[in-house]
Amino acid sequence: MTLALERDWIWDSWYARDGDLWHCYFLKAPKSLINPDLRHFNVTQGHATSGDLVTWDHHGTCFAPSGGPAWDDFTTWTGSVVRGDDDRWHLFYTGTRKQEEGLYQRIGHAVSDDLHEWTRVGDGLCLDLVGPNAGAYEADLMRGFWHDRAMRDPWVMRDPEGDGWLMYFTARAPGIPEANAGGAIGFATSPDLMTWNLQPPVFVGGFGQLEVPQVLQIDGRWYCLFCTSAEHFSRDAAESLQTGPLTGTHYLIGEGPRGPWRVAPGFLDGALPCRRYAARLLQTDDGLRIMGFADHPDGTHFVGEIMDPEPVTVTADGLLQVVGQRHAAE
Repeated sequence: MTLALERDWIWDSWYARDGDLWHCYFLKAPKSLINPDLRHFNVTQGHATSGDLVTWDHHGTCFAPSGGPAWDDFTTWTGSVVRGDDDRWHLFYTGTRKQEEGLYQRIGHAVSDDLHEWTRVGDGLCLDLVGPNAGAYEADLMRGFWHDRAMRDPWVMRDPEGDGWLMYFTARAPGIPEANAGGAIGFATSPDLMTWNLQPPVFVGGFGQLEVPQVLQIDGRWYCLFCTSAEHFSRDAAESLQTGPLTGTHYLIGEGPRGPWRVAPGFLDGALPCRRYAARLLQTDDGLRIMGFADHPDGTHFVGEIMDPEPVTVTADGLLQVVGQRHAAE
């Protein structure tokens, strides 16, 4: 069974595990819009739970844009959920405002005691592209090519090399002549999940957009998943892949959570037209599983539902592979 809603499209998702229960959070928008391209600016966050990642109980809307003028009164997009040292659950999410026509993205913070009801911390805003390291980012809209000032899709995790927390996010670096070579994995640190310090990106290059990053350690190796579209490959990245540019989920391989990072030689989960996008890797009791939303698998219409999990293995040389799929290498 897929995670699908009769009246809503579903796309980006993120997950938290509490005991034996998986909580899935996802972006959703009403199908009454008719045109799925309108979904991004008519969005709320949905919530569902499952014991096996296959059969889901839907709990409705759990988070939405602010009701009045605010930095996140237009959209509340993709995020991540972690459990803090205070034993509360912390949601980090992307927000935009109507006054800026949704062009400038920032990162917000909300908390919950039960994974169902969420309350913003203050006005919610926890990180923007400001401060001493802001010069390492494209902090203003690059008009003429990009549709946004990128700062979205936060992925938060404990710092395995210290006592605090790490945040990764989709961003771009400034001053790179080829727009599709300026995509970046942004980075920030925090001692307590409340106060965040912007750091320089941990990776720049290869793609114009590295969306929905997810950093995790598997068998002692470090990986950073991201999704991208075929039209956002740089010239060098396009030439390096035997299949040519694909749309879907790719990944970086790192020497540690701060890198250095390099682009993996084979695309993890991609196709033209795109079958699955914005995928996550979940570390289950039965091994790695990949989950993402069905995009345009038949090449004609947007599906907008979460696909069933598929197993992922790590090859002897440390590459990720979806079971049953073959991947090109350099």
